[in-house]
Amino acid sequence: MEMTKSLYKLNQVQIEYQKRLVTADKAVKVVKSGDRVHYGLFGGIVRELDTALAKRTEELEDVIVMDTIWNYPEPPAILQADPQAKHFKYLSTHMSALDRKMNKQGCCWFIPVQFRENPKYWAENVGDIDVAMFQVSPMDQYGNFNFGPQLAEYWGILKRAKKVIVEVNPCQPVVHGVENTINISQVDMVVEGEPRPLPNIVAKDASDIEKKIATHIVDKIESGSTLQLGIGGMPNYVGKMIAESDINDLSVHTEMFVDAYVNLYKEGKITGNKNIDKGKMVFTFAMGSQEVYDFLDDNPLGYIAPVDYVNAVEVIAANNKVVSINSCLQVDLFGQVNSESAGLQHIGGTGGQLDFVMGAFQSQGGKSFLCTPSVRTNKDGSKSSLILPTLPQGSIVSAPRSATHYVVTEYGAVNLKGKSTWERAELLISIAHPDFQDELVKEAEKMGIWKTSSKVQY
Repeated sequence: MEMTKSLYKLNQVQIEYQKRLVTADKAVKVVKSGDRVHYGLFGGIVRELDTALAKRTEELEDVIVMDTIWNYPEPPAILQADPQAKHFKYLSTHMSALDRKMNKQGCCWFIPVQFRENPKYWAENVGDIDVAMFQVSPMDQYGNFNFGPQLAEYWGILKRAKKVIVEVNPCQPVVHGVENTINISQVDMVVEGEPRPLPNIVAKDASDIEKKIATHIVDKIESGSTLQLGIGGMPNYVGKMIAESDINDLSVHTEMFVDAYVNLYKEGKITGNKNIDKGKMVFTFAMGSQEVYDFLDDNPLGYIAPVDYVNAVEVIAANNKVVSINSCLQVDLFGQVNSESAGLQHIGGTGGQLDFVMGAFQSQGGKSFLCTPSVRTNKDGSKSSLILPTLPQGSIVSAPRSATHYVVTEYGAVNLKGKSTWERAELLISIAHPDFQDELVKEAEKMGIWKTSSKVQY
């Protein structure tokens, strides 16, 4: 009898699947003029449905399409069909290189967010999402689709979604974690897509300057630390240096899971011996090479969780010896950090940088590092200092001066916590490029943040 009931349930799951199975062209018929549509996140952004929706361009007006980081080499099909954004408005809560290019062309807009707040943002502050579309792995025998290596704010979006469409991609890894599946009973339509490998994000090799920056960071990392690394040549080089060092017994609690963690695990450096989520490599999304996705596929060591858990300052701080390493664009002599814009030109979102800057500092024995080369080389070959008296007009303060802990350039790492304004200025000038140090001292004197004067001289 029990066997008969189980078979009946399994048969019912398949019946429900077939009832919802449609083509991409039919699925997008639910989109109407004036609708808000969500395309998904990172490697879970829909492709078949995007192509189908683009076919309806001339039928639709004022459709808002939202996602997080378009990492494919070509623009969304809707923007290829509508490059002047007359029918679709495309919005992103972060930006890839292609998103930035489309932003300059006037057909992509940025939504400023604090990443840990995104589930609440979608659930309570945006209004209804008329159609939510997500790429998922094939359904299991119990009727569950896995979201793959991206979760973040999905459940905030789903709380306000009137219609939910899943696009099945056989290449989506099945990732272990919490709240990482959606059941067939919660889905309105299923579209079976072609197998599409997830975007492979292969970091460039670290430059000589990035290697020097990494050296200053690794000197301050202890065994037993919990790591948060970003993507790029420098974080990967930090991982390489750790692998070749005596540092061991490391854990992972990170916003983004990247190749460096796979390499450190293979070298035996990651034990997961931490005080919360013991034995688990905790993250809210993954981006990297195919090796990252293969490593996470059906691997119980991986533990994906919503961003309002992973990036919560109090959760980060509950881990001991958190080491947070992120890049930034500019730092001023007050210790304000810009990681988002070049003047008025948008570069990228806040992401979880401030979350981990604050959480790492509050962690027992924790440290956060914000890293930048000391100078930028301009098109004409001249150099500009990235340690500045004040941030330029239009710059975004990603980490306020009160939150900034360590700032690192190729000339060293300085701890700004508990330092007066003139001490901060002195420390930051000490890691600026030598060609700019004298001028920075003069500016600090004028600003009243030098040890010989607290009076503004402008």
